[in-house]
Amino acid sequence: MFVQEEKIFAGKVLKIHICTMEGAEWLEEVTEDTTIEKLKEKCLKHCTHGSLEDPKTLTHHKLIHAASERILTETKTVADENLKDKDCLLLIKKRPQPVSAKMADIAAEEKKKQETKAPDKDAILKATANLSTRHSDRTVTQHNIRDFQTELRKILVSLIEVAQKILALNPDAVELFKKANAMLDEDEEERVDETALQQLTEMGFPESRAIKALRLNHMSVTQAMEWLIEHVDDPTVDMPLPGQEAQGGAGAAAAAASASAGPSLSATGALARTLSQSSSEESKQDELTEIFKRIRRKREFRPDSRAVIALMEMGFDEKEVIDALRVNNNQQDAACEWLLGDRKPSPEELDKGIDTNSPLFQAILENPVVQLGLTNPKTLLAFEDMLENPLNSTQWMNDPETGPVMLQISRIFQTLNRT
Repeated sequence: MFVQEEKIFAGKVLKIHICTMEGAEWLEEVTEDTTIEKLKEKCLKHCTHGSLEDPKTLTHHKLIHAASERILTETKTVADENLKDKDCLLLIKKRPQPVSAKMADIAAEEKKKQETKAPDKDAILKATANLSTRHSDRTVTQHNIRDFQTELRKILVSLIEVAQKILALNPDAVELFKKANAMLDEDEEERVDETALQQLTEMGFPESRAIKALRLNHMSVTQAMEWLIEHVDDPTVDMPLPGQEAQGGAGAAAAAASASAGPSLSATGALARTLSQSSSEESKQDELTEIFKRIRRKREFRPDSRAVIALMEMGFDEKEVIDALRVNNNQQDAACEWLLGDRKPSPEELDKGIDTNSPLFQAILENPVVQLGLTNPKTLLAFEDMLENPLNSTQWMNDPETGPVMLQISRIFQTLNRT
C-alpha cells in the first residue's frame, strides 16, 4: 500500500472550528506544524470555493483565537500558538488603516496651495489674448539699485582727494604725511620677510636677487622663485628697483643742492631770509608731493604672473588679461568671467571718482563723523588700502578710528539708495 511521505512525518492532526462574520462554520483538519498563514489560506479557499482571485485577500484577513481574544501570528505554527483540538477561531477582515491627521492636513494644505496659486505667464497670456491693446504715454520709472561695493570705490577715490587737500592745509602736514607713510609701510625697500628670504637663500639664490624677487611678487616665495628662475640669464636682474633708484637720486640731489646753497645763504642777510622762507614753502610742497607719490605708488597694480599665463593660454590678449585681473583684484576665476562677460566695470572706471556735486557725496561730506575722520591721516591710509585691497574693508570697519567713518558712509549710501 502506498502512503504519502508527508503523512508519515506529519504531526498530530487537530480539528479546528472556524467561524466567519457572515455566520459560516466548519471544521478544518490541520497538523501541529501547519503555519497560521497556511491555515488562513485554507479557510479563505473554503469561503471562496477553492480559489483566491485577489492575492491581497490573504493579507486583508486575520485569525483570532475566540477564547483568549488574541490575534494569531501568521509566521508561527499551530503548536507555537498552543492551539488545541476543537478550539474555535474567528476569520475576520482587517479594518483599513485610517489616514493620519498629519497626512490629511498636508493633503488639504497642498490642495489649498494649488487653488490659491498665482497664474503663470502662459495662463495670463491665454486669459488676456482677446483683450484690446491700449497704448498710453506713460513714463516707466526704473529704480537702479546700485551696488555698494561698486560705488564705494568711486566714493573712496573722491574722498582721498578731499582728505589730501584738508591734511595739506595743516601746518604739520609734512610730519602728518610722513607718519601716514610710515603707518602704511610704503617704504618696503627697508622691509623684507625674513622667513621668505631665508627660504630662497637656502635654495641657492643670491640674497640681493632674492630680496628683489620678493618685493616684485608681494613677498610670495613661490612667485619669487618662479621669477628668479625666469630671469636667471637676464642681464638686468641685479639692477635696483625703480623706486629705490629714484629715492637714491632724490637724496643725492637734495644733498648736492643743500651743499651748493650753503655759501650763497651765508653770504647774504635779508635776501637769505627771504629766499629761505620761499624755499621752505617750495620744499614743503615738493616734500608733500613726493610723499603723495609714494603713498599712491602702493596702488600700482601688479598682476599675478601665474594668472596671466593661465588666462593667456585660453587665447586672451595680454593687455586684456591684465585689465581683467586689475578689475577683479587678481582673482583668476572672476577675471575669466569678466573677459567672457560684458566687461563691466571697465579699467578706466576704476580710478574715476563719484560726482562731487551728487547728493550722495554732498551728504557724506556734510556728516560730522566723516568730516572729523578726514583730518586723520589714518583715514586716508584706510581709503588707499581699500582701493588696492577691497578684502581689507572688514579690517578697517573694525578699527576704532576708521570704523565709524566707514559706517557713516555705508549708512548714508543705503539711505539715499532706497530713496
